[in-house]
Amino acid sequence: MRVVSGIQPTGNLHLGNYLGAIRNWARMQDELPDGSECLFFLADLHAISMPHDPAQLRSATLEMAAALVACGIDPDRSILFNQAQVPQHAELQWLLNGTARIGWLNRMTQFKDKSGKNREGASAALFTYPVLQAADVLVHQATHVPVGEDQKQHLELARDIAAKFNHDFASEEEPVFTLPEPISPPDAARIMSLRDGSKKMSKSDPSDMSRINLSDDPDEVMKKVKKAKTDPEPLPSERDGLEGRPEALNLVTIYAALTDSSVDAVLADHGGEGFGAFKPALGEVLVETLRPISARFTDLLQDREAIDAILARGAAKARERAVPTLEAAYSALGFVRGDGTR
Repeated sequence: MRVVSGIQPTGNLHLGNYLGAIRNWARMQDELPDGSECLFFLADLHAISMPHDPAQLRSATLEMAAALVACGIDPDRSILFNQAQVPQHAELQWLLNGTARIGWLNRMTQFKDKSGKNREGASAALFTYPVLQAADVLVHQATHVPVGEDQKQHLELARDIAAKFNHDFASEEEPVFTLPEPISPPDAARIMSLRDGSKKMSKSDPSDMSRINLSDDPDEVMKKVKKAKTDPEPLPSERDGLEGRPEALNLVTIYAALTDSSVDAVLADHGGEGFGAFKPALGEVLVETLRPISARFTDLLQDREAIDAILARGAAKARERAVPTLEAAYSALGFVRGDGTR
């Protein structure tokens, strides 16, 4: 297995990122079969599909790398890099633009969401970034890609592009690209806003009280948990009792995810409790979980050279894996390369 996944460097990670994706990335290092490989990247090339500040992009990339290592991504066991240091991603995107179809891209729901009412004013990069996402996984011959519900459509596009390219320019016996399969870890928690249980926890929410940042100190964590929106009813003893209570379900889900338990098990232990008792218990679990992550993150941010070195080493390994695929794509398309071969 070769697992490939990326995350945009848009600032510090929050609890939703950690429990929904990053913790599972770290666990894959231990749980995949022998001989498997994980490549995790910071999707800085994707960042320019929307308006951005260059200085902020640089600092956010370094902060995100530090956060991933603090959350358990081991650069000695996984390949951690940023896209901009592996130009094969962008090169392959251009080659795949000849195979991708406008009709396919028109069906991508995220372009509609992100462009809003001003579709004509959106960047071309925002329209074509799903092709770059396809290149991200295809250039490394990924066999598996961790995806949430909001990314399944993009992985299907990557498979469609790969299948059409192989059909048009390669043979069944020697395809250029592997068609990646999705991984949806059963324990990937969907963490919602602390202010609105119907919305995902998000960096873009204007209220900092809506999320637990991995850089928050213990006092901030406890304050946010205690002020989290809830209802006046006590916790039920069974999951059915949480129906129609999204904020209560969210807090119980967070507790279950942090303790590697289930919602049913948490309710069996805490059913009948009011939130005056449950919130402090949840806050303590959060504080103890985040304490070592926050400390490691702070230490890494103070060592810029160490982060630079981690990304440089990872990029060198990623380039080694990407070059043969890119060359095979050039050859399949009939390009004459520098040595005069096709």
